[in-house]
Amino acid sequence: MRRLLKFLHTMGSAGLLGAMAALVVLVSLAPAPAALPGYAAIRGAMGAVATWIFLPSLAVTLMSGLLAMALNRAYLNAGWAWIKLATGVLMFEGGLVYVQGPMKREAEQSARALAGLLDPAALARSLEGERGTLWVLLAVATANVALGIWRPRILRIPR
Repeated sequence: MRRLLKFLHTMGSAGLLGAMAALVVLVSLAPAPAALPGYAAIRGAMGAVATWIFLPSLAVTLMSGLLAMALNRAYLNAGWAWIKLATGVLMFEGGLVYVQGPMKREAEQSARALAGLLDPAALARSLEGERGTLWVLLAVATANVALGIWRPRILRIPR
């Protein structure tokens, strides 16, 4: 069971970091909404990455980490594991509220604008915020990977 959880946690982390890197690239390549067909295509791709790679990877990473903590007593006394738990929960909340939700919504709105059902002026209001959020989440995820690899002796929890 330990190896399975470690495998799931590692694969989830790889998918999560890859999805965020892909989203950073797509945000950087997004044309202005005036070029509506290209903008809608990029936003559709971003919505798909957020829904089908980012969110499942985030869920697998968080759930496998929680299960590993519950099943391995050594993690309960390790401060680094608790820091990973806290930042993992923040990643999940930030991922849902600031990444997956807005990207999916913008993809739907750009598709509606392309179909002539929405004014294109209502698009691209969140690109800079999304870019900043992705960079912050990438930094936190990288810090979590570093904590899991080096397991520093910080915040040793007394028995």
